[in-house]
Amino acid sequence: MPRLEEHCWSCSCPTRMKAEELSSASWVASKAEEMMSIVTSVAGHACGSLHRIQTANLIRRGLVLFTIGVFLALVLNLLQIQRNVTLFPEEVMATLFSSAWWIPPCCGTAAAVIGLLYPCLDSHLGEPHKFKREWASVMRCIAVFVGINHASAKLDFANNVQLSLTLAALSLGLWWTFDRSRSGFGLGLTTALLATLITQLLVYNGVYQYTSPDFLYVRSWLPCIFFSGGVTVGNIGRQLAMGCAEKPHND
Repeated sequence: MPRLEEHCWSCSCPTRMKAEELSSASWVASKAEEMMSIVTSVAGHACGSLHRIQTANLIRRGLVLFTIGVFLALVLNLLQIQRNVTLFPEEVMATLFSSAWWIPPCCGTAAAVIGLLYPCLDSHLGEPHKFKREWASVMRCIAVFVGINHASAKLDFANNVQLSLTLAALSLGLWWTFDRSRSGFGLGLTTALLATLITQLLVYNGVYQYTSPDFLYVRSWLPCIFFSGGVTVGNIGRQLAMGCAEKPHND
């Protein structure tokens, strides 16, 4: 009998140890599963919060760019009308700021799209733009752009070709001074081509007209204005994106 009891005891010990090991393993597995669920929940919440913050920043930047575009359209278009560079129908001239109602919203929308597209393209190309990244440089860029637009209405040359070449040199100088990026040059050129084409169609359909057109239905210097405007709005958009990216880091 003692031998039988000893044999039973020796057989039950390994079984009990295996049961305890299985119980410990299942406990560890359950705890690991709980930890993974907690980590997944926290990560999902963090991603959702980050997405909401990015969306809010995007909307905020878009509204700022839209407001800037509307303001520049009102001021610069008023200058062109006062110098009789652009002519609108008589019923339009009686409206606020002597401008067609659709011009400021269209320019504001274009400014928002261009300003948001510049930093996105920089990120996509993997070329973060760090040349003269401060608001003082952006304000100088805006001042130069307004000066180029002012020159297109004020300066008198022997012919439009000389004026166009001068404004083209000034526009390239603006890009070289405040941008110097391939993405900035490419988007500025694309903006100039598309905006000039749209303007040609508007003038062709009699929405408004230019005095002394020498490039189909518009002035030959108009693409230079659109190019410099695209570069200027792009710099504003980059600076706004840079400011939004630095705020969480500073906090």
